Amino acid sequence: MSALSYVMRAATPADLEGFRQLREIAGAGFTSLMLDDAALAAKLALSAESFASTVASVGGERYFISLEHLATGAIAGCCGVKATIGELPPFFNFRMFTEAQSSAVVNRRFDMRVLMGVNDFTGCSEVGSLFVRPEHRAAGVGRALAQTRYVLMAAAPARFRDTVVSELRGVVSPEGASPFWEAIGRHFFRMDFAEADKLSATTDNQFILDLMPQHPIYVDLLPAGARDVIGMCHKDGEGARRLLEWEGFSFSNVIDIFDGGPLMSAPRDAIRTKRETRRTKVVVGDVQTGKRALVASPALATFRCVSTHAVREGDKVRVEPAVADALRLGEGDDALVWMDDAS
Repeated sequence: MSALSYVMRAATPADLEGFRQLREIAGAGFTSLMLDDAALAAKLALSAESFASTVASVGGERYFISLEHLATGAIAGCCGVKATIGELPPFFNFRMFTEAQSSAVVNRRFDMRVLMGVNDFTGCSEVGSLFVRPEHRAAGVGRALAQTRYVLMAAAPARFRDTVVSELRGVVSPEGASPFWEAIGRHFFRMDFAEADKLSATTDNQFILDLMPQHPIYVDLLPAGARDVIGMCHKDGEGARRLLEWEGFSFSNVIDIFDGGPLMSAPRDAIRTKRETRRTKVVVGDVQTGKRALVASPALATFRCVSTHAVREGDKVRVEPAVADALRLGEGDDALVWMDDAS
């Protein structure tokens, strides 16, 4: 990823047309982009307000990051961080439990999986909305975009919760059909998957509280097609899952109530990129060889980040002039830097 190819920055209302295009490409099940124009504009406005805020604690902030292709100015992708979830709207999932069944009389002993509705992750922070246009999926662009969320957390840790979660899109066909939804959700909600998915993106989710199953669901009673996708992510999300696991996230035995996709979680301060990001001074000069790095402006109000190569010089970091220009930083300014010591 060239230093001049992309910048990852705070999204603004001016990005609306670019996000319209992302919405068209993302397809069924990408809930955070499945919004009408008015809701999408409101989401971008809230993000701009969140970045500009001077709060020093966790609130209802929503940080949306645009991946801008510098040569064209096009929005090539996005990602996001929610400071806290589950207060409004509610955040519901199914947790998978194992129930032991045994009978000495007939000499039988076996385990059965059971799904129960929970809201265990209320009050956590959430990372998500990771999407890159297909023509830009090369040279580590998606990985850098994903890591930017944790550099953002390093800029102001007190504005994010101690536990961070990420929901991955479950198995959904190109036509928008979810085998998990057909086996469970349709029977309780009496609507198509697309309608439920849209409602979850655009309402306060009261309908989930009203209609979701109130009793355990035995997995063995579900059709094989539904059982097979529990905890599985959409093929387009497999790379995102590997990135989450590299950062230290793990599957929590909790799944999405609509498509059965996995929920991953990690302690905020154990997330690799966040943990390894340092605040340092910038030296501007030539970088002939160096380590892969993420370099960002340190203030949320002016947050910008690039993936590049950089060189440690004592307690400072040397970057190319083009990097400093993209970040709007000068010699001696503070920056947040993550370096890949394996590169």
